[in-house]
Amino acid sequence: MNRNMKQWAADIIAAPVKAPLPLLSFPCTSLMDVTVQQLVNDSALQARGMKLVADRVRSAAAVSLMDLSVEAEAFGAFIHVSRDEVPTVVGALISEEEEALALAVPAVGAGRTGICTETIRTAARTITDRPVLAGIIGPYSLASRLMDVSETMIYCYDEPDMVHIILEKCTAFLMDYCNAFRESGADGVVMAEPLAGLLSPALAREFAHPYAKWLIEKVQTDDFCVIYHNCGNNVPLMVQDIYELGALGYHFGDAIDMMDVLPQAPADVLVMGNVSPAAQFRGGTPESIAQVTTELLETCGTFPNYVISGGCDVPPQSPWENIDAFFAAAAEYYRR
Repeated sequence: MNRNMKQWAADIIAAPVKAPLPLLSFPCTSLMDVTVQQLVNDSALQARGMKLVADRVRSAAAVSLMDLSVEAEAFGAFIHVSRDEVPTVVGALISEEEEALALAVPAVGAGRTGICTETIRTAARTITDRPVLAGIIGPYSLASRLMDVSETMIYCYDEPDMVHIILEKCTAFLMDYCNAFRESGADGVVMAEPLAGLLSPALAREFAHPYAKWLIEKVQTDDFCVIYHNCGNNVPLMVQDIYELGALGYHFGDAIDMMDVLPQAPADVLVMGNVSPAAQFRGGTPESIAQVTTELLETCGTFPNYVISGGCDVPPQSPWENIDAFFAAAAEYYRR
C-alpha cells in the first residue's frame, strides 16, 4: 500500500484522540506460546505475531521486532541467542583499521535480514488498517556493535579514521536494508540509535548525527518514513541536533524527562515516549502502569504532536495485563 506517511503524521497531530505507538512486538511470544529463539528465526511466526498484536491493541502503527543484533550478524558478528531473551552481539569483529578496510558490506538477505524482509512482506498483506514499520539499528549503534560497544568511544578519540570507515559501510548497508523493506511493503522504519545517546554532543556531531542524517535524507519519502529512536541519557544535551536529522518522528527513552525534549520539537513531527519498559511494562502492575501512563499524558498530552509510547521496545516477558492497562489508560485519558 502506498500510504502517504507525511499525511499520516499530520492526521495524528490534528486528531484530538491519538492512538499510542509503543514498540510492541516481542510479547507476541506469549500469544503464540513460542520462545524468543523460535521467533527470531521464523518469518511466518514474526508476521503472525505482528498480526495478533495489531488485532489486540489499537496502536497507531504495527512495528516489527526491534532485534538490534540482526544487522551485526549480517556483517559477520557472533550472536548469542537464548530461549527467552532478545539476541545480543558477543565480542568484537573489528579492532584495527586494516580489518575495517577489508570489511565487506553484506547484501540484504545475509544472516537473518532475509527473514526480516519476508516478515514485512507477509505482515503488510495482512495488516492494512495502519502503517507497518520495520525495525532497524542506526549507523553508530551498528558500528559500535562491530567494534565492541565499550571500545568504540575510545576509538572515536584514538582511531577516528577507522570509525568513519566502518560508519560509512554500515550506513551504506542500512540504506539498502531500508530500500528492501520499502520493496517488501513497509511504510517506514523505526531506526534505533541508543548508543548515540551515550556520546557527548561533540562526539555525536562527528560520529553519529551525520550518518543518521545521511540515511534519512536518502531513504525517507512521502510514502516511507523514518522514526528515530534514542534512549541515551545524554539526549537532552543534543536534542536540537537530533531534531535537525529530518526524521518524521522521534522516539525517546525513559532515561530522560519528556519535558526536556518535547517543547523544543518542531510542531510538524511526531514525538513519542517514554513509559519505562523494564519498570512498568515488564516489572509493573496494571495499576502502576495505568498511573504512570495517565500522569505522562497529563504532562505531555497538551502538545498536539505528542504520542504516548514506551521508552524503548517492550520486553518479551512483559505481561499482557500490563500492556492492556497501558492502552486502556490512554483511551480513558482521551475519553476525558
